[in-house]
Amino acid sequence: MVNFTINGRALSAPKGTTILAAAEKAGIPIPHLCFLKDINEIAACRMCMVEVEGTDRLVPACNTAILEGMVIQTNSPRVRQARKTNLRLILSQHNSNCTVCVRSSNCELQRLSHDLNIHYQPYETQPERSNVDLSVPIVREASKCIKCMRCVQVCDKIQGMHIWDVAGTGSRTTVDVSYNRRLIDTDCTFCGQCVTHCPTGALTVRDDTNTVLQALADPEITTVVQVAPAVRVAWAEFFGLPAKQATTGRMVAALKRIGFDYVFDTNFAADLTIMEEGSEFVQRFTHRGKNRWPMFTSCCPGWVRFLKTQYPDYTENLSTAKSPQQMFGAIAKTYFAEKIGMDSRKMFVVSIMPCSAKKAERELPTMKNAFGNPDVDAVLTTREMCRLFRSDCIVPTDLEEAEFDSPLGSGTGAAVVFGATGGVMDAALRSAYYLVTGKNPDPDAFAEVRGTKPWREASFTIPGAGEVRVAAVSGLANTRKLMEAIDSGMVDYDFVEVMACPGGCAGGGGQPIHEGQEMAGSRGSQLWKMDAKAPIRFSHENTDVQELYHAYLKKPLGELSHHLLHTDHEAWQAPVSKAEGE
Repeated sequence: MVNFTINGRALSAPKGTTILAAAEKAGIPIPHLCFLKDINEIAACRMCMVEVEGTDRLVPACNTAILEGMVIQTNSPRVRQARKTNLRLILSQHNSNCTVCVRSSNCELQRLSHDLNIHYQPYETQPERSNVDLSVPIVREASKCIKCMRCVQVCDKIQGMHIWDVAGTGSRTTVDVSYNRRLIDTDCTFCGQCVTHCPTGALTVRDDTNTVLQALADPEITTVVQVAPAVRVAWAEFFGLPAKQATTGRMVAALKRIGFDYVFDTNFAADLTIMEEGSEFVQRFTHRGKNRWPMFTSCCPGWVRFLKTQYPDYTENLSTAKSPQQMFGAIAKTYFAEKIGMDSRKMFVVSIMPCSAKKAERELPTMKNAFGNPDVDAVLTTREMCRLFRSDCIVPTDLEEAEFDSPLGSGTGAAVVFGATGGVMDAALRSAYYLVTGKNPDPDAFAEVRGTKPWREASFTIPGAGEVRVAAVSGLANTRKLMEAIDSGMVDYDFVEVMACPGGCAGGGGQPIHEGQEMAGSRGSQLWKMDAKAPIRFSHENTDVQELYHAYLKKPLGELSHHLLHTDHEAWQAPVSKAEGE
């Protein structure tokens, strides 16, 4: 232990502790912009400068270790002046048109400017020019970049994709796409983790709310919206609602108030996905010699794009089942359109997703119907949905709860956990067990695949089929380790679930942003609790899904099911990774 003093308070901390960590533990705030614990500790912003007695220069608190007898001032006149000067210099290169910025009121730079009482700018403002590309889901506005390097470090260390890098020198130094590429030409998975860790509006997810509003305003168009499971445990964070008021029913009521004709649950499509993907796994598993192993889940578009760009030889290992989002779109524009007597070309299907990569998935050439129209017409993130609520002056607490519409609005506990890492695997194994044995397992029999550990593995025995070796992984850097282990023969699995974002969809790139907090764990925990309380916990027991097969699809993996609910992952091209293209 090291003894020291901060602002006159005698404290102690383990040797090696930084001034910033020691101060935060003692409840002494030190402002910072670029710092991310264990990820970005490079002291680039110089906002955490503090004064140490006996030291001529101010030192950065984020990467200066406490020493025995150190006397520190975190808010002396000298420190305050330095912080204001440093912040004004940052603002001199920043587009400060906050009133039209999507991060206004949730921007660390804006908050810090208020906290430091910055009300005038003595320096000439010269923001970097921006060339905004709306052809991809991730949008970068260079004029708002503060060169904190968070996006670079998150993409390198957490996701292992190395999409962002430092470009230029001297006063022209900036952050841009690596190797002088356009984002659309890279192997970016569009996971959006760079967006959720950016402290300003320099990186955002493309806003498609105007497209949705136009459809809502068209009396000739029937609007259908689906809501993903991970959205319901995060949307109310935007409004600061307590758990008792943050109900799914209020979210549904708000969507109906906006004007959607039908509000459905992606949980229905998640149960449908389990019927198809679970049946596919059983078919492959009972005919092992005809297939390559392991079988990979295909629900996460970021993961699918990662596999196609980094390990293209394994593309055939992916389940051919479409994601729940795309299955829903296909069923809405066929089965449901026929059920209500509507021309599907007059139907506009919207997805509310916790994910930015879903915007790219819906645009794939393999995700279109017989008329050449996309199965899903627009994808909004959780944040976009909440902005729609606010722009329509909706106060969620004033709404009476509403139910999802029928018949695409029902879901089981197995579907709810699709939003948590390990959930797809857990749900698939529940129904695979039934498909083989004709009996339900204990719904918690496969709990070993749950939890926050980024790479989990387990082995289960299904009577009549044998031992099934499974793994679940989240985060692309962790996924790369798993793929290298599979490729080298170090591990051997039958079934693998992969989620591109750490913690799964609950921590997706479209979820509400909380500075300095990773919310995937707590959101995922809520989803598992919903599953535990659900009256039905097996996808094959969803009566509306049963009726869909009885009246329309006939059977899982059948001819119509294959046509509507499955896809060819080889039928579209992804950019080759830099390493492979060299």
